[in-house]
Amino acid sequence: MIKILIDSSADLTPQEISQKKVIMIPLQVAIQDKTYLDGINLDHDTFYNILTSSSEFPKTSQPSPQAFLEAFEEVKANNDELICILLSSALSGTYQSAKLAKDMVDYDKIYLIDSLSAVSAIRILCDKALEMINNNIDTITIVETLNNLKGRIKIFAALNTLDYLSKGGRISKTVATIGDLTNIKPIITVSEEGKVEIAGKRLGVNKSISFIKEKIDSYTIDESYPIYSLYTYGQDNLNKLQQKLVNNNYKIATSLQVGPTIGSHLGPEAYGICFVAK
Repeated sequence: MIKILIDSSADLTPQEISQKKVIMIPLQVAIQDKTYLDGINLDHDTFYNILTSSSEFPKTSQPSPQAFLEAFEEVKANNDELICILLSSALSGTYQSAKLAKDMVDYDKIYLIDSLSAVSAIRILCDKALEMINNNIDTITIVETLNNLKGRIKIFAALNTLDYLSKGGRISKTVATIGDLTNIKPIITVSEEGKVEIAGKRLGVNKSISFIKEKIDSYTIDESYPIYSLYTYGQDNLNKLQQKLVNNNYKIATSLQVGPTIGSHLGPEAYGICFVAK
């Protein structure tokens, strides 16, 4: 049997994990002197309530090799095959933890895929793998397909404030203050190397939404995959983006909430889009 493993950065709900019958390994989130397991004892709304009410910035950490090892040993005992689709190695040590665990279990039917992305991109890869499993496609072909697909998944997201990038040490407090005072909204993307990069900067929400729409327009979208809209906490900006896209004949499959792993750096009222380009 072929099984799929993801980490919690994919932001699947507990119901989706059960329905899809995937294995989920949680990242850890430390905030206010307490450590949580993302997706296990920390749901998204609880996380954002803590994030917006606390002066302390959360710290996320990758799962230990032991967390992966337990799942790998069970797969080995059952003589199953396992495809692991994991958070970008440029953003976290999650992939490296899984690699260490694979070396320890010494089982060649475990396949590790560095998604070079996060959130809904991992969801798209996971769903494609499950579709291929249901169609009785062999593991090697699935892995090759996912590795080819991952570079075609595009994410663009606008931030409502620079404060959380500052709290996370990504930019200086001075830059964040100036940016917020001048209403500058950075638009981020995930590069082909799996890093978060600035795709552009615009004044205000409306110009940021127009910029995201222009970025989507510059690609030919593969309509065999869903288009997802993304948000962190609060949906006012998301609703404006969705209306703009719908008015321009883009079909949004659903909106997905970004979880703690990425959301801690984006802050509330961040919003964006994820799609697959041809």
